[in-house]
Amino acid sequence: MSALRWGRGASGLRRALWPAGPPGPLAEEGALSGVWGRRRSLSASPCEQDRRKDWGHAELLEVLEARVRQLQAARVSEVTVRRPRPARLPDAGGFQPRRKAPKGGEGTAPGLGGHWAQKLDQEKWAMQRRKQRLQAKLHVRAQQLACEHRLRMVPQLLSAPLAERLLRWEQEAPRSPWEEQLARLLREAPRRLSCEAERAHEAGGAPARLETQQQRLLAFLECCLLSGHLRLAHHVLVTCHSKWRQRRVLTLAAYNTVMLGWARKGSFKELVYVFFMVKDAGLTPDLLSYAAALQCMGRLDQDARTVQRCLDQMAQDGLRLQDLFSSVPLCQEEQAALLQAVHKAQPTFSPPLQPQPEPQVNTSPLLREIYAKEGPVSYPKLHLPLWKLQTLFQQQLRVEMATTVTVESVEKAQLLTKEVLHARRTLKQLRAAWVEALCAGLRDMKASEARAARSGRPTLFPYLCLLTERELARLLLQTLQVLPPQGESLLSLAQQLGLRVFNRHAVQKKQLSQVQALQQRYYQYLHLLASDTQVAVPCLPRQYWETLGAPEAPHEQPWPLPVLVQLGKRLAEMLVEVVRMPGSLAAPQGSCSLIPVLYHVYSFRSFRQIGILKPHPAFTQLLATAAEHTLTFEAAEVPMLCPPLPWTSPHTGAFLLSPTKLVRSVEGTTQHQRLLDSCPPAELHGALDALTQLGNCAWRVNGRVLDLVLELFAAKGCPRLGVPAPPSEAPRPPEGRLPPDASPAQKAELRRELARCLKVAREMHSLRSDALYRLSLAQHLRHCVFWLPHNMDFRGRTYPCPPHFNHLGSDLARALLEFAQGRPLGPRGLDWLKIHLVNLTGLKKREPLQARLVFADEVMEDVLDSADRPMTGRKWWMEVEEPWQALACCMEIARAVRAPDPAAYISHFPVHQDGSCNGLQHYAALGRDSIGAASVNLLPSDVPQDVYSGVAAQVEVFRRQDAKRGVRVAQVLEGFISRKVVKQTVMTVVYGVTRYGGRLQIERRLRELSDFPQEFVWEASHYLVRQVFNSLQEMFSGTRAIQHWLTESARLIAHSGSAVEWVTPLGIPIIQPYHRDSKVMISGGIQSLTFSHSGDTSQRPNTLKQKNGFPPNFIHSLDSSHMMLTALHCYRKGLTFVSVHDCFWTHAADVEVMNQVCREQFVRLHSQPILHNLSRFLMKRFCSGARFSAPSPSAAGTTPPCPTGPHAHPALGLRSPQHLKSTRTGKLQDTLRSVPKTGAFDLKQVKHSTYFFS
Repeated sequence: MSALRWGRGASGLRRALWPAGPPGPLAEEGALSGVWGRRRSLSASPCEQDRRKDWGHAELLEVLEARVRQLQAARVSEVTVRRPRPARLPDAGGFQPRRKAPKGGEGTAPGLGGHWAQKLDQEKWAMQRRKQRLQAKLHVRAQQLACEHRLRMVPQLLSAPLAERLLRWEQEAPRSPWEEQLARLLREAPRRLSCEAERAHEAGGAPARLETQQQRLLAFLECCLLSGHLRLAHHVLVTCHSKWRQRRVLTLAAYNTVMLGWARKGSFKELVYVFFMVKDAGLTPDLLSYAAALQCMGRLDQDARTVQRCLDQMAQDGLRLQDLFSSVPLCQEEQAALLQAVHKAQPTFSPPLQPQPEPQVNTSPLLREIYAKEGPVSYPKLHLPLWKLQTLFQQQLRVEMATTVTVESVEKAQLLTKEVLHARRTLKQLRAAWVEALCAGLRDMKASEARAARSGRPTLFPYLCLLTERELARLLLQTLQVLPPQGESLLSLAQQLGLRVFNRHAVQKKQLSQVQALQQRYYQYLHLLASDTQVAVPCLPRQYWETLGAPEAPHEQPWPLPVLVQLGKRLAEMLVEVVRMPGSLAAPQGSCSLIPVLYHVYSFRSFRQIGILKPHPAFTQLLATAAEHTLTFEAAEVPMLCPPLPWTSPHTGAFLLSPTKLVRSVEGTTQHQRLLDSCPPAELHGALDALTQLGNCAWRVNGRVLDLVLELFAAKGCPRLGVPAPPSEAPRPPEGRLPPDASPAQKAELRRELARCLKVAREMHSLRSDALYRLSLAQHLRHCVFWLPHNMDFRGRTYPCPPHFNHLGSDLARALLEFAQGRPLGPRGLDWLKIHLVNLTGLKKREPLQARLVFADEVMEDVLDSADRPMTGRKWWMEVEEPWQALACCMEIARAVRAPDPAAYISHFPVHQDGSCNGLQHYAALGRDSIGAASVNLLPSDVPQDVYSGVAAQVEVFRRQDAKRGVRVAQVLEGFISRKVVKQTVMTVVYGVTRYGGRLQIERRLRELSDFPQEFVWEASHYLVRQVFNSLQEMFSGTRAIQHWLTESARLIAHSGSAVEWVTPLGIPIIQPYHRDSKVMISGGIQSLTFSHSGDTSQRPNTLKQKNGFPPNFIHSLDSSHMMLTALHCYRKGLTFVSVHDCFWTHAADVEVMNQVCREQFVRLHSQPILHNLSRFLMKRFCSGARFSAPSPSAAGTTPPCPTGPHAHPALGLRSPQHLKSTRTGKLQDTLRSVPKTGAFDLKQVKHSTYFFS
């Protein structure tokens, strides 16, 4: 296009668009609709129409100007044009003054010609003016924001006198030093909050929400100190303090945290600012406050007069100087600075020596023998020498410092084809790019959170600073690697990510301060355990550890659950936003668009909509094609390579560096920890020593069994033997489509089939992954000795900490493990191996031990064939109840019988002794119920009693009676009532199963019977569960009475607003964690998360769960007490002992000793007045003091009159809440006093019962 044509076209277009009337002011942005097309509203005013045309004119001129610049740049202007004289626009409101056209020769002028050119200049000038004004406004606003976000050091005090004094002192700083101000400030009594401030404080909201806010702020301030952002912490503290509504979240601990930070830096002025805020908030400084002030004085080398005034004021506040060194958790360097200040004023002062605390002894009569210094003891030693144990310690230390463990996968390796190699290279390149992208994204996130924190509110900024960007990026990619194809809920993923960040931070913090001291202490501790060393006085591991040094450093306080979830949520969102991959990996680089590797979807689970993060199918396919041969685990998920640290407190024990809870609980639940912290340390010694003993058992992998399992695992599994099949073996959904005329029933059937296939595929994937982790870890530890540290649940039941590979799993998991330390079989060991084998088969449960021995000899040929040719022989072991453990036992028996001297054969095989329906055993012992005791083998007998068969026989008696009366369902059930049908219900009724749950259990058993008429399943299950409960009532009358008493007591306690608490016979305090859910919401991002927190003690208890949970939880606390007593006494006798709840394990040679200890401790446990002790504890805890002070009307034997005075309820005829509370309290007292009466059963007979544990 020539310039001539361009000029004419522009001129014509200009005339066509020129407004006919006087132009108005330019329209604002956003009013572009209707300019280029037909007007949408015919009723628009002429002025509005003119403004629209004028705005369109301006827009078009900008376009034309851009086109002219383009043509000039291309040097196409070769023809001159005559520039017409521009028309002057009439003056009007908002008219922009024109500019003169530049002068020059025609055809050579660089400017544009004609009216449109002059108009263009005018518009450009107007736009420049607008831009300048906008920039000026932005500059002013930026300065305002900079002032607002400047970190504030000087507090804004609500007390006018304090604010005036602070201002005056700041102005007089040269004449009135800050030390003088602090001395005067400390002498002042805490000011009383104004009425307005108190009302604002009281209006702070629910206690649960307020406590959460306080915890979040305190955690934020502590993390600011750890990450080096003390000024930011002070700024947030000042901001919160300056506002009444935010001040309610400030506690003395929050002020002390910031004060301690300034004290470490020697910043006295800022420390005084915090003291001003403490006084302004109406708080009194405590020991930690004074420790911070004195520490700061010591660092600044203050004069004696200043220090002495601080010490005098501390004494006036009732605080002792000695307590600064004994009760305040300070490191050595901080204590040195503190002592330097004190010596200025009191040169002769010496801190109290940290005397070796007098060993506190547990007062429980059950543990008197365990801690008695007299009497013979033979504590076991490990089979490894000192140098070997020290080497293992170094290996474990390196593992925990790395925080993760990478192991080879046992999944069948694929051939290294070009496709596989290409997929692996692609993954490597993508991961490298993802790390860089995540680092950049994390830097942006930290900058954003830092800006938000400058506004004065706690954010995630300091938490993100605790780890480097690369560490966080690697953590996120590890999470991405293990995400299942079906995805994971965003809430669960967020909690896991937040917890992993905390654990890594805790490990790093210990690395900086504790590793060297830990190594020295642990090396000394190994002298107690090593096979080639001795100690002067034999003692328990915990006792020896405590003699080796001062108490451990303060533990790392866990972050509040909302912080963990919020942090994990932001990190998960970062994964979704940043991690991308090419949509088609086969396309050339850069030729296709990038797609997110993770995407966020919603799904319904149990009628609730939840957000799920799912990996893209392309990424899942890439992982499958690459078939990488490694798995990554957290260090705390893998067994330890050295003996665990002994448990010495609720915070210290198990892993070397990785934080471990003594009581495992739902994340965010703090009530158990508070209860343990308030408990006298000696009361926990029994539990701590039992957990240490269980963790000190050394293990090794049974290599022969592992080889066989791996062979099946690689060959598509064997579900019948507990080896899961790969997902490729999952049932396929029906192929093809339904015809268009398919009926609704056919469509519904197809949907059900698709849902079933999907459910089975997910279950198979889950089982396969679990087996893959277990077998990969077993292969990784194949030639190692390892240990399984233990902790417990809130009832005292013990569990191994490593979740994937331990002895608490299935038959297959147990068969893979054996003791690392062997013992000669001795004269009776081989017989116990044979009895154990028969027990594993499940074939002779009702036969005496001698008959089981005879049976073992009869099938010895099959046993040896199974050991020699497990996969090619007669395969006798595959047909028994516990096939893999039976096979392992066959192999051990074969080696023993073929040894030159079976009695001298060194056996590593664990032999089990199971309780006979252990829950009912405890109930029968509590109630001294002779009939129940006989049913569960508390009484000596020639053959084992089977309570399940007994209940089935009693149910059959009831059925026959009903059948004779013509009850249809009783007639249908003839021949179908068996031990198997009722076993699960009988087993679980003692643990609180309801009739509804029992009916479902029986329904499942009936559906497994192919010849039972399925149309009667519903009616028959209702009938049978009723008869099972009636039979148990008939056989265990004392048991049902105790259950009812426990249930009713818990119901009344929960109705009073408290959770049920009790103390086990070993002294472990227990509280049931069942409360009404409190909702916590984390808003923003890709999804707002709302989760329920039922462990919040500030919420009212859940009455239904409290009353239903008390009986089974109380019995669980008794069986854990029995197990711990057995473990401690076996350890004292030198035995190797581990347990799976009520299943006790030891070497074959020691079974008889363990059986004796087990029976003796059961008798000793139940010789205590357990129910009466429980009643007294509950009376003292819930029916005394101000909590329940009103007497019970029913106890007095009189009917209370209806209140008519000031306590009367406003509604006519209703009693006041105080009266109702008094009545409820009286009923609780009456219930607790009415302890169920006991029978005449003699507990000592348990000692002679062969089948009590067998």
